Amino acid sequence: MITIIAKSIIKEGSKEDFKKNTKELINESRKEEGCISYNLYEDLKNKEIMVFLEEWKDEKSIEMHKNSEHYKRIIPILNKFRKGPSEITLLKKTK
Repeated sequence: MITIIAKSIIKEGSKEDFKKNTKELINESRKEEGCISYNLYEDLKNKEIMVFLEEWKDEKSIEMHKNSEHYKRIIPILNKFRKGPSEITLLKKTK
């Protein structure tokens, strides 16, 4: 299993637009083969920070996700609301 932490800093006044545009991405991603969980979180101390926390079966599942129609269409929309690129961390559970 691989966990992805995707941290975004959202432009002032854009958080609601960002959240609105994530709904389809979240719903469609959860239907994908290999998706264990896919959720969006808001930082409690800094309301400009939004974090996707995703769990995937394997790297192949992540690649399929990145090549999905909804991902390719929605990510550029979300980028309009971010201050710079997302900070992405991939984690593998240790035994």
